[in-house]
Order: sequence, then C-alpha cells, then structure tokens
Amino acid sequence: MNRIDRLTAILVQLQSKRVVKAQEIADKFKLSLRTVYRDIKALDEAGVPIIGEAGVGYSIMEGYRLPPVMFTKEEATAFLTAEKLVEKLTDDSTKKNYGTAMLKVKAVLRLTEKDYLEDMEQYIEVIENQYVPKRTNDTIHLQQVLQSIAQKNILQLDYFANHNQQHSKRDVEPVGIYYLGEHWYMVAYCRLRKDYRTFKFGSINKLTVAKEHFEKLHPSLKSFLCKVSKEKTLHTVVLLVDKHIIPYFGDQKYYNGFVSQKEVGDKVEMTFLSASLNGFARWYMHFGDNADIVSPPELKKIVKEVLVSIGNKVK
Repeated sequence: MNRIDRLTAILVQLQSKRVVKAQEIADKFKLSLRTVYRDIKALDEAGVPIIGEAGVGYSIMEGYRLPPVMFTKEEATAFLTAEKLVEKLTDDSTKKNYGTAMLKVKAVLRLTEKDYLEDMEQYIEVIENQYVPKRTNDTIHLQQVLQSIAQKNILQLDYFANHNQQHSKRDVEPVGIYYLGEHWYMVAYCRLRKDYRTFKFGSINKLTVAKEHFEKLHPSLKSFLCKVSKEKTLHTVVLLVDKHIIPYFGDQKYYNGFVSQKEVGDKVEMTFLSASLNGFARWYMHFGDNADIVSPPELKKIVKEVLVSIGNKVK
C-alpha cells in the first residue's frame, strides 16, 4: 500500500470510532508507532481536524466528514455476499435496514462497479438446508433486542422452555445475541432466576420493550460465551464407520461435534467432541448398524439402555 492510500485508509479508520489508539493503527497497517505519528502529523498538516491526547488516542473533530467513499469491486462484492446472508439468516427488520444501507453503498459506486455488482448478483446464493426445519426468522425481532442492549431497556418475554414444556413470563436485561446451528439466541440476565440465561429466539412467543431501564454493568457477550465453553464438559467419542454411510451424515456430523476422521482399512475412524452422550446416542442410532463405538464405554451403555427401553415399548 502506497502512502497516499494508507493515509486515506487511516482517515477512514479514524472516522469509524470515537477514539482510535495509535497502536490500533499500527497493528492494522503493520506500521511502527513512529510511522503512525508521522502519518497523523501529515493528515493534520493537510487540514484534517485531528484531536490527539497522550495515552488516550486520536479522534476527529465532530462534524468533519470525508466526501463519499469509493469502494473497490472486491469490497462491493463482499457487501453483496453479506446481503445474501442477511436475507436468509436474519429477520425482516434487519433485512430492510441492510437493504437501505446497500442502496447507499451502490449510490457511491462508479458506473462500471454498479454494472459489475448487478451482474455478480446472479452468481451468489444462500440455500437453506432442506433437512433442517425451516426457520421463521421474520418474527424474531433482532433489531428490537439490539436497540434494547444499546439503550439498556428491560425486555419482557413470554417464553416457552423446551426442556420442561412450560410457558413463563420473564423480565430480562439483554447482554447480546449470537447465531448457532440454524438458530439465533439471546444471552440475558433473568430477573426471575437471578442469573444469566440463554433464550432461543424461536421460543419467544412475545417480546415487549419496557420503559424501565437497567443500570447494572454486565460482562461482555464474548466473555460470557468463553466462560460457558470452558465450563461445558465435552466427551470424546470415537466411531469406526462404514465408508458408504458417511455421505448421508451431511451437516449433522458438525452439529454433533465432529472433529476429524481418518481411513482405517475399509472403514473410517471418526472423532467427535460431544456435550451430551445421551443426545449423541440417539443420533448414533440412526446409523448404528453401520458403525462401531470405539469409545467411550459409557456411550455403549447408554445405547443399550435406550434399545432395551424401545424393545419394551414395542412388544
């Protein structure tokens, strides 16, 4: 990257946040701090109103804006790819907001880039897995939850818990949202349980944004997910599977913790990390006549118990 392009990129970075530290700029562009200081000085001398405070970072005076930013073809294509994902994996409100944002992106493209993007659109598509129940993401209200996180609004939920098949009303303090295994989830502090809980959006029958605000400072979503991941006990499962059955696993092997596989003679040894041996046992039974359990012994015991239970019911 030549210096002119780098100065422009640094200016864009400065406008992306309220305060940007010199080290952030150095890390992004792989520069020394000395070079960063020199570039900032060059921007200042060019008339960009940069405010710098030792130990804090740099910011641009409120009201200063760059002229319309020009995107490269590659950047515009990345936006188009993201739009396809947003259409299929989010809700109506998010799709609408992203759509208007894309119009603004397209508005600043040169004619050749606009034609390029229009042509590329037919070559990108996100196809839903036909073996997974169709999502109903049009009613999950992602934007309402995100706005409530920003504004610290209490959310009132009418929630249906799958594990006990019961309806309950909860007042929660939202912490964050994440997408996992075809579903969106919300992490929130539940005032009823007085602890953090994970709520599946598909199980929220009704969501109301209350006028009441919360003051408590919650841990970040990232730290919460890391903590849950460390606390979760994972079981190593090793199977010896007939080769011809593996193509039928599809994405289900990933949902059940697939890690690796290797050929062993005319079979394939597959390794999984599973959070639930009970759940894994029931998945294993779909193809158990074509796979041997190498380990752990507990999995064999669970499968036998389930088979006995089934046998008693079909006598």
